[in-house]
Amino acid sequence: MPARQKQALLCMAGVLSLACALGTAAAVGTQLWVRGTVLCKTGALLVNASGQELDKFIGKIQYGLFHGERVRQCGLGGRPLRFSFFPDLLKIIPASIHVSVILFCAVLIIFALVGAGFFMFNAFGSPYETLHGPIGLYLWSFIACSCGCLIMILFSSEVKIHHLSEKIANFKEGSFTFKTHSEQFADSFWTILVCSLVHFLNALLVRFAGFEFPFSKPKESGTITGAVDLMY
Repeated sequence: MPARQKQALLCMAGVLSLACALGTAAAVGTQLWVRGTVLCKTGALLVNASGQELDKFIGKIQYGLFHGERVRQCGLGGRPLRFSFFPDLLKIIPASIHVSVILFCAVLIIFALVGAGFFMFNAFGSPYETLHGPIGLYLWSFIACSCGCLIMILFSSEVKIHHLSEKIANFKEGSFTFKTHSEQFADSFWTILVCSLVHFLNALLVRFAGFEFPFSKPKESGTITGAVDLMY
């Protein structure tokens, strides 16, 4: 492959890595990981609400990794409330999973930045072998992609398996019980998915630039040549 095309591919991969680092950092600071609605089950049962009457007992909830807000609806109008995971909700949520999600986000940002730097270094500099060269480009992309996948798996399990929205809605609620009515992952969660796919694409760009995958078996040209010589 011509040097100009190789530089263009590596530069593209570097820009994509930098964009992923910035996108992940922005996603971590937002409250757009989960959106949903929460039903005030106790209030609805008291008045035997159904149909349109049930809407008076359905509030909204939205949160990220650090903060969130909800609208508490128990038949007397909406009451907006803000909450924070640290330190308020640590006793009721799966704290180890939640902290792991944040840590993997930090690792994803770091390795995306490292990958961006090394992509540019390989495009315009004279890289060494091993971690400075193609092996490093594959490694940084693989680590970043793996971190993105782990973030999505851990956060999904926290929300769906451990019923995170329901636990948040029932925090410090004495006489009322809330139940998740609907929930869906929001923009920041899907940003992590896009970043994971981009890092996988970066590994393909490295391959298209002419660098073999690491640990691939070299062609045994010498053995084949020797066998041909014996036939004559």
